[in-house]
Order: sequence, then C-alpha cells, then structure tokens
Amino acid sequence: MRLIKFPLLLLALTCVCQPLLANDTSESHLRLLVLGDSLAAGYGLAAEEAFPAQLEKALQQAGHDVKVINSGVSGDTTAGGLARLDWALADKPDLVLVELGGNDALRGLPPEETRANLDAILEHLGRAGAKVLLAGMQAPRNLGEQYTTAFNRVYPQLAKQHRVAFYPFFLDGVALDPSLNQADGIHPNVRGVAVIVARILPVVEAALRTLQK
Repeated sequence: MRLIKFPLLLLALTCVCQPLLANDTSESHLRLLVLGDSLAAGYGLAAEEAFPAQLEKALQQAGHDVKVINSGVSGDTTAGGLARLDWALADKPDLVLVELGGNDALRGLPPEETRANLDAILEHLGRAGAKVLLAGMQAPRNLGEQYTTAFNRVYPQLAKQHRVAFYPFFLDGVALDPSLNQADGIHPNVRGVAVIVARILPVVEAALRTLQK
C-alpha cells in the first residue's frame, strides 16, 4: 500500500503545483498604470473602448508583453490623484502614465496648486521606484492668457525637474475636433481615443524600453 500511496501523493502535488506555476508565468508581463481622470476612466465609453484598453491592445499588437491598469476616476483633480496614490500603487506598476490636471483647469483652480499636487505625485512615484510618463494638459483659453500660460508651463517644468518621460498634450489632435469627441465636446469618442493612442504610442514604447535595459 505504501508503494501505491507515494505515487498518488506525488500526482496530487503535481496537480496543485501546475496551476501555481502557470500563474507565475502569467504575471511575467510588465504593468503600466494609467493614473488619471475621466479621460482615462473612459467616460461615456465601454470598458474595451477606453484609453487603457485601447493602449494595451496597441502595445500587445506591437509585441509588448504589457498589462495596462485603468486607474482613472471621473471628476478627479490632481489633489484626488494624490490622495489615492498609495491605493493605486498596490498594483505595483513598473510604469505609471500620469494623466491629471484637466479638471483643475476646468474648475479654474490655481496653477500653483496643480503644480504642488503633481510635484508630490512624481516625488512619491520616484520613491516607489516606478518609471513615469507625464502627460501634459492645457487650460481652456477662455480663462485668460495669464492663467493659461501659468497652467500650461507646469507640466514641462515638472517633467524636466523630475527627469521623467513627457508627452506635451494628452488630447493632441483630438481637442476641439467635434468628429473625435462626444456631444459634450470634452470627452473623446472611440475614434478620438484611437487617435490619442496612435500619437502617444511611440512615447509609451520608448518608456517601456527603458525598463528592459
């Protein structure tokens, strides 16, 4: 009986270990976290149409083994992003794409507050050991030249200060184009998201390559 029990035990252990090994293999991909607002969350879109999902698909089609995590919260400001940063980092991302600040501008919040919040976010991410890609935003022109200038320069200055990858304007090629936005004129439609992904993809790929060196 002892000779029979041992093979059975070995078989049982093999059955238990194989799924664990498979799970380990599935976790070998890089993790890209999109920390953002409704532009990341996919306001008005199905989950598979949102920016993170479309970006993941584009990256995988380009040969990158990447999981893109959607950490977008509609209505979030830079202060909101900072407040939930530790929670977002629980996913232990290798690269974080920071897409925040649009709601700060829409609400006319002081640019110095936006700068302080983004500065704290980038500082925190640096301490956490995550690579960062900062996506810039631009203030609406109806807020006045002084406000627009002060707000828009926050992003390139912080990118230089923290030495992180930088994409100047997240909505480049999409903003103010009715055919690429939903009825509110603010949130991209499916085609608009596709344009954003196509334009930012080379910058994301370059950031990913730095992780593989």
